[in-house]
Order: sequence, then C-alpha cells, then structure tokens
Amino acid sequence: MTVVRLSLALSLALCCSTTFVSAAEPGDPLQFPALENPLDSTTKEMKGLPLVFSADFESGSAEQFEPTDESAWSVIKQGDNHVLNLSKKRSDFDPPVRSPYNRNLIKDVTVSDFVLDLNLQSVHEDYGHRDLCMFFGYQDDSHLYYVHLGKKADPHANQIFIVNDADRKMISTESTPGTDWDDNWHHARIVRNVESGTIDIYFDNMEKPVMKAKDDTFTWGRVGVGSFDDTGSFDNIMLFGSVVENK
Repeated sequence: MTVVRLSLALSLALCCSTTFVSAAEPGDPLQFPALENPLDSTTKEMKGLPLVFSADFESGSAEQFEPTDESAWSVIKQGDNHVLNLSKKRSDFDPPVRSPYNRNLIKDVTVSDFVLDLNLQSVHEDYGHRDLCMFFGYQDDSHLYYVHLGKKADPHANQIFIVNDADRKMISTESTPGTDWDDNWHHARIVRNVESGTIDIYFDNMEKPVMKAKDDTFTWGRVGVGSFDDTGSFDNIMLFGSVVENK
C-alpha cells in the first residue's frame, strides 16, 4: 500500500506545477506546524508603508509567484495549513553569475522602500551553509540584492549580498556567527530604506537586526524567496512598500 501511494505521489508530482498540493509523510520535518504570523491579519501598514501584497497559500495555489524553475516549487499541506515549499536542493536554473540557484519572485509588484515579513522553515540536513534566502531590489537575474541566512557565517554565508552583473559580493556591515537553523518555523523580516541605503534583517527577534548593510546601487526592484542550494518552506508572506513602475 505504501509503495502504491508513493508511486502515485511521484507521478502526480511530475505532471504538476506550482499549484500542486501534497501532504507530508509521518515523521517528515514538514509536519512541524507553521508559526502563526506575529502580525495581525488585519495589519495594513508597517513603518508608514502600506500593505501591497500578502500570501498565506490557503487557496492551494502559488499563482502570485514567478519561480525560475516551476518543478522545484509547490504548495503543500501541513496539517490544516498550506505553505509554499521548495523541494529541490539545486533547481534547474543557472544564474548568469555566481548567485543563488533557487528563486521565486512575487509577480507584478516592484517596490522602492519596503518591509518584507514572513515565516520560513529550513528542511535541509544540517551543515555549515544550510540556508534560506530572501531577494529584493531584483531588477533581472544578474542585478539584485539577497540575504543569505546561513548556519555558519563566513564571507559567502549568513550575509547580505549584492549581485551587480558579477559574482555575488558581501555588503553586510554587521552580522552574527550564524543562523541557528533547526527544523522548526521561524519569523524573518527585511526593512529597506532607499534614501538612506539602509538594509536591516531580523530573525525571530523583531527588536534587533541580525544583519545590517548600507548600499544605494539599486533603489527599486522585485522581492522574493528561495535559497542558494537548499530546501525549505515559506508562509504568511506580507509586503509593505512604496510601489513603483518596473523600469
């Protein structure tokens, strides 16, 4: 019976795209319940910026997102909750320069100043560069910022990076020894002010940033989630910001 169910699940996964909904098997780390978003569902403003996008995936669809590899992403069910899941360690996307392979961007929303607030869960086995990423200021595949939340910090992990038509370059001025990943859900936030150039990253503690940077190379762009080359899930994504035309 288990073999039949597994074969059926594999067949369905091969034929479906980001709208596919599946359930985790018993004992799978995906069974960990998602955090309730610390933000009230009626929150319409943060740091003076209006809510311009939100997604909780309860419709079973991720049609508001644009992945670089559709086969790497799906909406899965965790108990009574639905989440956006990245299932490939390295997706079928080769960036033009050294930078994350796994990317999924919010469609049709470009912002300057913004706050991105979300829940996220790493489901990869533990190792030094175990990570999840958040993207912003994304103008095209080789012009963007991203934050790498990595298990252990080094110049290529657990930092804020810029990709400016060249291999990713660390721009963080402050960071931590690492992001203490486990299999549970966590709360993350990016706060970006383009006039001052400041970028503040929060993880679980929303009172004190875990990373900081200052850069004004990109003053607008799209926002998204993913990883460098690991697996994980995302939920309760809320974007507050100043919307601008995609230039």
